[in-house]
Amino acid sequence: MRFCITFQCAKSRACHAILRIGQRACGAMICRRKFQGSTTQSRSMAVEIERKFIASPAVLTHCRSGTPLIQGYLYTDAANTIRIRQAGQLMLVTWKSPRRGTSREEVEFAIPRADGAALLAGVPASRRLEKTRFRVVHAGAVWDVDVFGGALAGLILAEIELEREDQPVILPPWVECEVTDDARYRNSRLAGGSMPLQAAA
Repeated sequence: MRFCITFQCAKSRACHAILRIGQRACGAMICRRKFQGSTTQSRSMAVEIERKFIASPAVLTHCRSGTPLIQGYLYTDAANTIRIRQAGQLMLVTWKSPRRGTSREEVEFAIPRADGAALLAGVPASRRLEKTRFRVVHAGAVWDVDVFGGALAGLILAEIELEREDQPVILPPWVECEVTDDARYRNSRLAGGSMPLQAAA
């Protein structure tokens, strides 16, 4: 079934290009979260609810097999973040809204590998980052642990996705401080190797 995703976005060439690519790829679209309904009109966005923490190197003993990720930020402003991500053999385009507390809206879909490679190749080094993502289970919950490389080597962030904002979380012993609300630890800010100058309080 052909899905056409529409959303309010900044009027930029990058945004229109992403929409055109998304429309071409709709037949094979892969969404990390499910969209409900069957019309081709504007759809409700998926809502991502997550908390983010700095993790200590102790977590590495739990990291077995990871997925290398390369991310390039195609467009960012106060209302939009658009990125291209290479995750193994997949090329994924993602749009995210501004964060409101622990929540933000998100649309993600796969595009042909050649299109993704071309987009990623056009992103300057100052807007790219590389990391390896591991899945670590603690107290029955799955954590995404990102071990950064390059200029960000030594930085380890752990994220947990929630069903609701008030959901209780059992913190692992390798979690240090929470940085959910610290803009310095957004991936779009970290791109290009902009390591935060000091740990968040």
